[in-house]
Amino acid sequence: MNPIDMLRHKWQEWTGEEETPLDGDTPAWLVSLVVLLGVLVILALMKQPRPPHDFMLTVNSLDSQEVEQLPDTFDVSDQASDEAGSDSLAASSSAMAIAPMESEIAQAENDPLPSDLASVVAPELVEFATAPTVQENLTIKGSAGVGATGAIGAVDQLSEQIAASLEERRTLVVWILDQSLSMQPQRQAIVDRLDRIYKELGVKATGAKATGEKEPGGKRADAPLLTSVMAFGKKVSFRTEAPTDDVEQIKKSILGIENDPSGEEAVFEAVGLAAEKFKTFRTQAPRRNVMLIIFTDEVGDDENKMENAVALCQRHAIPVYVVGTPAPFGRREIEIAYVHPDPKFDQSVQMVPVRQGPESLYPEELQLAFAGRRHEDLQRLDSGFGPFALTRLCYETGGMFIAVHPNRVREGKRAGATAPMSARLDYFFDPAIMRTYQPEYVTIKEYEQKLQRNKARAALVRAAQMSIVDPMENPRLEFPKADEGSFKRILDDAQKQAAKIGPKLDVLYQILKEGEKDRAKLFEPRWQAGYDLALGRILAIKVRTEAYNAMLAKAKGGLKFEKPESDTFVLQPADEISVGSTLEKMAKQARELLARVKQQHAGTPWGLLAAAELEEPIGWKWTEKESDVKRQQRMPGGGNAGNPKDRLKKLEKPKPKPPPVKL
Repeated sequence: MNPIDMLRHKWQEWTGEEETPLDGDTPAWLVSLVVLLGVLVILALMKQPRPPHDFMLTVNSLDSQEVEQLPDTFDVSDQASDEAGSDSLAASSSAMAIAPMESEIAQAENDPLPSDLASVVAPELVEFATAPTVQENLTIKGSAGVGATGAIGAVDQLSEQIAASLEERRTLVVWILDQSLSMQPQRQAIVDRLDRIYKELGVKATGAKATGEKEPGGKRADAPLLTSVMAFGKKVSFRTEAPTDDVEQIKKSILGIENDPSGEEAVFEAVGLAAEKFKTFRTQAPRRNVMLIIFTDEVGDDENKMENAVALCQRHAIPVYVVGTPAPFGRREIEIAYVHPDPKFDQSVQMVPVRQGPESLYPEELQLAFAGRRHEDLQRLDSGFGPFALTRLCYETGGMFIAVHPNRVREGKRAGATAPMSARLDYFFDPAIMRTYQPEYVTIKEYEQKLQRNKARAALVRAAQMSIVDPMENPRLEFPKADEGSFKRILDDAQKQAAKIGPKLDVLYQILKEGEKDRAKLFEPRWQAGYDLALGRILAIKVRTEAYNAMLAKAKGGLKFEKPESDTFVLQPADEISVGSTLEKMAKQARELLARVKQQHAGTPWGLLAAAELEEPIGWKWTEKESDVKRQQRMPGGGNAGNPKDRLKKLEKPKPKPPPVKL
């Protein structure tokens, strides 16, 4: 009996039925299925042919005869020393009015350059993504907030960037130096550091005299690093006849730069001329990277040429690095501690205002002083970034803005005394925190489009442009009451102070109030902090001013002493609001906004200002004291008679004041 018949027989025994599933065509179908499965198993088990042998693809990242061997590492240190480091050497003596921040460059060692050919094993067939052309001018965004305490520390940081460029291909570095009087110490500091920097980069200090093919201008065709020097003041000049690898010639060119007394800086014109002159180095053999390095201590007087400079550098893939000034937070100007270099003149420090800001295209912070001139140091904060135009130039070209200041300290710490030729900045902030609050480095058109799309943004910028509001100038707080008539006159005079700033506060409040409907659409921390702080401070100052006025008006309606010996009413700051529910609601909103900024934006200028405003009570309360008013009124001079023992002292003839200076 065959297997099929046996299965039929078993089925009939189990079920008692004559018909089985194996009747008809089923047996043939099962046999076919089994045969096909067997064939598939056999094919799967068959041994596949061995692939062809792998081959070796040799990649040489650098031609050892083309580029001199660089050192294995460039160490960056945050401490001043004689060695190359981010904050090294001459921090105070060579400091210019330029802003500091903790360096964003990691203190890490680079892998040494390969001394042998690198071998990479690749399969025989590899598919690559291809395009019609290679876009070398595809720009990587640069760094907007890098800091150092001294100019030499900045040069050391730049040496890392030059080294990275040399790893890729030959490089041309163009030093573009400000001719301002205040920049003279920096030019000397650069020269003092060049020998060591160029030695680390593998360039001989005496200049290379190797024979071989020459590029135009007499420079070596195989020199890995060439340098050119430019200077700018009111005009721009090239200080090296042609790019050179002779370090002594480079130093001589820098030391030969004279001071420009005009006080004008054509920095963007200099960048444009440099990009035009050296663009052929990017395209003609032997091709080179080109880096522009600018040293300056102001914003520049030709910002209208900034967009052209950005476009040229982007087109030719030329990154721009700037060692420059800090932008004071939300302000255009800051004071420089200036001492005249000639000892025959008065050597006292003069605070000279210079333009070093703002850090954004338009100011985005209200300029509001604190009551009673408290917290005056909070008017001079480091923004954490450089001036907008120069920083945007670096950011858009893939370069770096390095802000330098000798007083650079860690987050929230008050700085020490201002060093000569430095900006007076009293507080600095942690760059790791400030990185989240970076300004928007966009064109004027793009920036204004952003303002049009959000009423809160537009309100903040508009209010910031109109602000510059001082509080009541030391408002009168003591009101002696000898009689009703004199008491009323004193109250009337005091109310005039509040009346002066009241209308301007109302205008700023209405502007910011219009933007409140779009506050929920602000997602960037910078704009959130800016708007909340502005509205919170305006509300606090407005309530404080109007409550002061209301308390005086209430006193004119009748104010009685509680103690019989009292003769003077005293208005003391207090958190209570007793002159109207409207002011009380506004005070509550002010505290909520300021508390939110303090909490959510701690470690920033916005958080610091919010905390200081919260320390100031918003309301007022009346107290009283005894000051013997009637007796003082009877004394000549109000009780301040002259002292007969006072004698005039003979003073030394002062040194002449120095002539006006343009920094």
